[in-house]
Amino acid sequence: MQAEAKHERSANMTPAGYMAKRVHTRPDWLKAPQVVDIYSVSSCSSEDFADYVSYWKHNGFWLFDSPEIIKSVAKENSIQLEGTSLFYYEVHEMEFDGESWHPYAPEASISTNVVSPSRKHMEGFDVVTFYARSSAECSPLSCNSMAE
Repeated sequence: MQAEAKHERSANMTPAGYMAKRVHTRPDWLKAPQVVDIYSVSSCSSEDFADYVSYWKHNGFWLFDSPEIIKSVAKENSIQLEGTSLFYYEVHEMEFDGESWHPYAPEASISTNVVSPSRKHMEGFDVVTFYARSSAECSPLSCNSMAE
């Protein structure tokens, strides 16, 4: 007889970085009246301020270590930040691959030194797919109507 070890999963969150996004109100097709605005991590419903990956200023979580880096990318590339909202993200220390949980960490080959904000205010949460490992891909809560 083999004893099964039960693992307590802590709710430790890891600073992941910042992104400037264009927030949109809930589209009519999303039948979730409790949702007012879409704050998705992916850029499907809440677009990122730019197609930023090619500038290679992001960190290993594919976000930015500070708001100042976002501002410098925007300034250096004549990108308008008007109409965007700045978000700070934290990620769970574990990820689920559809079958089991595994430790989640930033891409080791990319420097990650997130400057945590002095104040935080929870606006919401999201669940994202990260299959290609090169930025948030899909936010099932909004993209696939799971918020319903």
